[in-house]
Amino acid sequence: MGTSVTISAADDDEAEQILKLQYLCYQSEAQLHGDYRIAPLTQTLEDLRSELAAGMVLVARLGEEVIGSVRARVDAHGTASISRLFVHPRMHRHGLGSRLLTRVEELLAADAPVTRYRLITGLRSENNLRLYRKHGYTRVGGAPDVGDRDMTAIMEKDASSTALAASA
Repeated sequence: MGTSVTISAADDDEAEQILKLQYLCYQSEAQLHGDYRIAPLTQTLEDLRSELAAGMVLVARLGEEVIGSVRARVDAHGTASISRLFVHPRMHRHGLGSRLLTRVEELLAADAPVTRYRLITGLRSENNLRLYRKHGYTRVGGAPDVGDRDMTAIMEKDASSTALAASA
């Protein structure tokens, strides 16, 4: 490859590139669940720009190309919600999803008092479920507000488990 992958905050001028990659990456998720109306496929550029301004958005770059992204924010109760973690299909199986997830957790914990991490994924998304379990997440319920209760999984982990792992 020659160029190493870097992970840092997204710039507003990368919004269109992030949205196009998101659309590409979520095609397989939509197919897996039989629903092409999922939020990542219907999000507008304006909505994404609002997210860039309001929360934490990281991108993985290979040179100038955005090849992955993740978003997060912490609520008043210390729950860090992580969303839209995706990596370009040609870059799967290189550990980039793990790197993005680890980095966003680190930055969230450094930025605000985090008590737990929460994310939502599809129940049929075995690769996603495997990744999140590997990072200490467990299923705590379904997410009826995001879709069919039988199609989504809310996963969480206690923030102290991440802090303990980082200090070891």
